[in-house]
Amino acid sequence: MCGIVGIIGKTDVAPFLIDGLKRLEYRGYDSAGIATLSGGGIERRRAEGKIVNLEAAVAKKPIHGTTGIGHTRWATHGVPNEANAHPHSDGRVAVVHNGIIENFQDLRRELIAAGRTFESETDTEVVVHLISSLVDTGLAPKEATLAALSRLKGAFALAILFVGHDGLMIGARKGSPLAVGYGDGEMFLGSDALALAPLTRRIAYLEDGDFVVLSANGAEIYDASGAVAERAVHVTQFSGAMIGKGAYRHFMQKEIYEQATVIGDTLNSHFNPVERTITLPPMPFDLAAVKRVTLVACGTSFYAGMVGKYWIERFARVPVEIDIASEFRYRAAPVEAGGLAIFISQSGETADTLAALRFCKEEGMHTLAIVNVPESTMAREASASLPTLAGPEIGVASTKAFTTQLTVLACLAIALGKARGALDRDAEAELSKALTEVPAYAAEVLKNDDQIRAIAQSILDAADVFYLGRGTAYPIALEGALKLKEISYIHAEGFAAGEMKHGPIAMIDETVPVVVVAPPDELFEKTASNVQEVIARGGKVIMMSDAEGVAHFKDKAFASVVLPAVSPLVAPILYAIPVQLLAYHVATLKGTDVDQPRNLAKSVTVE
Repeated sequence: MCGIVGIIGKTDVAPFLIDGLKRLEYRGYDSAGIATLSGGGIERRRAEGKIVNLEAAVAKKPIHGTTGIGHTRWATHGVPNEANAHPHSDGRVAVVHNGIIENFQDLRRELIAAGRTFESETDTEVVVHLISSLVDTGLAPKEATLAALSRLKGAFALAILFVGHDGLMIGARKGSPLAVGYGDGEMFLGSDALALAPLTRRIAYLEDGDFVVLSANGAEIYDASGAVAERAVHVTQFSGAMIGKGAYRHFMQKEIYEQATVIGDTLNSHFNPVERTITLPPMPFDLAAVKRVTLVACGTSFYAGMVGKYWIERFARVPVEIDIASEFRYRAAPVEAGGLAIFISQSGETADTLAALRFCKEEGMHTLAIVNVPESTMAREASASLPTLAGPEIGVASTKAFTTQLTVLACLAIALGKARGALDRDAEAELSKALTEVPAYAAEVLKNDDQIRAIAQSILDAADVFYLGRGTAYPIALEGALKLKEISYIHAEGFAAGEMKHGPIAMIDETVPVVVVAPPDELFEKTASNVQEVIARGGKVIMMSDAEGVAHFKDKAFASVVLPAVSPLVAPILYAIPVQLLAYHVATLKGTDVDQPRNLAKSVTVE
């Protein structure tokens, strides 16, 4: 959620801190601030709302110093305002924090009783006063911070400055991600590699429980036991040039249009065009021995998992259980040691999903992470990982990450089916060929953009919108409804089409748009029957199908989008694109903040 950037530089760091915060905007935030060591003290500038407000504050009253920290805050404890914005400071110690300090109330009461004065409602401020009180006892910054960390309960990533120690920064990580960047006589901290992209591409990722002391000359990293630790330095794939909008109005629009390319990139990492086979990287477990699969994810990634469940059960003949990550651990589900648990996440840092991964590891399961950030915590902690090669996704509402997740899941289902003998060579070749056609078809689907924008006009004033689908189209209906809710704030629900008559059809009248996701598969006739029931009750049907499917309803549908006739395997990947475009255009017509919708964060790093 929150974003952290820290710099020990050679010149004034304020402009670079603000630039880093801009690259963290995609994580979601409601206030921002920076602090530097300057003139023997701490200078701070903070602002509620967008980073442009912070920029204005800094322009009005410039801030100097070569060592500094910055933060974008997504409110948990305390309303979003300047007083609650980070960095927090008592004039001697400054702190930025991502996560939640669960025992902050007890610590706050203790510190107030000791004479400390608090200026905010946040849990983070207790960290400032706790460390500062320990410095008062004569402890050096490193020892004071270590003593303070031992008393904190919860999840956190921290970056800390100390007056009188210019060129020193301390970071710590428990639960929330934190990366160390290596420069030439400069050092950096960031919530992710994207924050540091123009500054350095040499990144080390702190592991859970790590503590780091930074100076201009390098980093001293310690593990949870306090022992000196070595963390591998990676050359990250991200660069500053990768995050611009280019000629597009929004990041979300750009990312929708990138799908033909990134689906192809992801597919090519697993497809052998000569043999027409899907080949996964070596796994530390035997796919042929997999007898049950557990899929765990949140939000859009959960809907990708739902599609994956259909595919794995159909093509690999393996039973699949799927769970929302935030529910999985708490229902005490029995799991089988040696079974395969698959975790899907764009960031690879989603707190609930990461906790579920760790639970499954403790229970002796094989773990596989499907992530868009190959250096993420999930990728590092899972038994194996399969990257989605979507590149940086800045828009909060996931688009290209979703379709590349589907691409990876399709490849996995085929590979699993082949390993278990459920697919013969001809079936594998046929399914693989269908996948290879997706990038070209995706480009064709995008040609419907203008038509979908016109359809969006008819949804603009709706109070409710329904999305219907069957089979693998059902999760796409759920995803379409989620996209519309996320960025347009119109209430929308996705339903399995056959469930309409079991209650939801009572809501249908001439004011309710009903988006039907109906690819040409064996369930089309069943879906068509359900759609007729909606039309008979005055529902405003927007049909998404191939030419034959659209012709089935002739002039009975209010509007339609004609999509290519494709294999049922790849239909969910392609049909995701028009529901994304529909939500995008409704939101732009309403004038909402498409890339950073209210109340939402890109990376949910607290439970």
